[in-house]
Amino acid sequence: MKLLKQLAFQLNLDLPAFRSRNYRLYFAGQGLSMTGNFMTQVAILWLIYQLTDSALLLGLAGFFGQLPVFALAPISGILADRYNRHRLLLLLQIVGISISVTLTVITFLGWANFWTLLVLSTLLGLLKGLDVPVRHAFVSDMVSRELMGNAIALNAAFLNGARLFGPAIGGVLIAQFGAGFCFVYDSLSYIVAIWAISAMQITLHPVEIQKGNTWQKLKEGFLYAYYFLPVRSILLLLAVASLVGMSYTTLLPIFAVEVLHGGSETLGFLTAAAAMGSVFACVYLSFRHRVVGLERLIAFSPAIMGIGFIFFSISQVFWISQLALVLVGWSSTLQVAASNTVLQFIVEDGKRGRVMSFYAMCFMGMAPFGNLLAGTLAYYLKAPNTLILGGVVCIVGSVLFMQQLPQMVKLIQLGTKQVANH
Repeated sequence: MKLLKQLAFQLNLDLPAFRSRNYRLYFAGQGLSMTGNFMTQVAILWLIYQLTDSALLLGLAGFFGQLPVFALAPISGILADRYNRHRLLLLLQIVGISISVTLTVITFLGWANFWTLLVLSTLLGLLKGLDVPVRHAFVSDMVSRELMGNAIALNAAFLNGARLFGPAIGGVLIAQFGAGFCFVYDSLSYIVAIWAISAMQITLHPVEIQKGNTWQKLKEGFLYAYYFLPVRSILLLLAVASLVGMSYTTLLPIFAVEVLHGGSETLGFLTAAAAMGSVFACVYLSFRHRVVGLERLIAFSPAIMGIGFIFFSISQVFWISQLALVLVGWSSTLQVAASNTVLQFIVEDGKRGRVMSFYAMCFMGMAPFGNLLAGTLAYYLKAPNTLILGGVVCIVGSVLFMQQLPQMVKLIQLGTKQVANH
């Protein structure tokens, strides 16, 4: 018992976000739920590939599954700035469990085909488009400002922990019992998430005065993000990396079957390898307490990710491919999580939801176009050549971003000082 108390005390020092009861509930509930979400994503992709045997249709499914993030994120950002984020998040979890139960039913009844899976994948994309900006902005409601950086890093940690365990467990479940059991787990995990969010005691954030129409609010947020150089540069680099890099997951079934001559277990462990690299990155960020210096991680990460893609594309050995994906997961998570942390610290509170909606558009909203592009290029150029091309673009984007680094360092340092004064 004494050892456990000492461990808890040390965690509070090293991971201060756990001092918050609200955050402990959120971490536990979402950790399980996100694992189920990633199991569902793997299961849907696997079912589509088994039903169609087409790289083009995989890319098409990925496009429609994530296009709503790009379309709905700005609207969700306005909602997050205007309304109770706690209630919005709870409502979205209820919608999520409804879709997951539907997937479970049609799979066990044998009704799953390309079109039903495409429709439900699109509905999940609609949910994600509304959920992501609210979820990111909700961090400021759960914890105090001094705990925010650690909470953001821990959010990335459990998200990528879910990416590690979800696909690996999903691959085993698909091989042993069928894809339907992935959807069963996802449905049950939503129950835990709904309970955890309901049990939180949230102090209501100030609601924005209802002035102006939706277009004016979007324009205001866009101009703020565009003219604030650190925000603009971070979002542009993230958009480039997401467009040509993040869509590699859509092509993993092809690498698992045609390049590495495996099956669903191979797919699961390839995805888990990238997630393991992400976990390493999150552990580092979780114990890092300063915002200054993260801009350098943002600058170098896409280049490292591009190198990882090139090695993965030319490898035909399973363990080498896994190591390359560990590098990809590590670097991509450093960029995404560091970008999130810097943005959350330097934006104005009244525009946080809208800026985070632009973040969601650049991080996840570019993915559908990337999936469609990757699927099309893989159809004509083959999957390995497609990823090599994406890796080269990531390296070029990183080099261009580095040219602005000195000016960005000064502006971010000024921004963090202003936050400290508040």
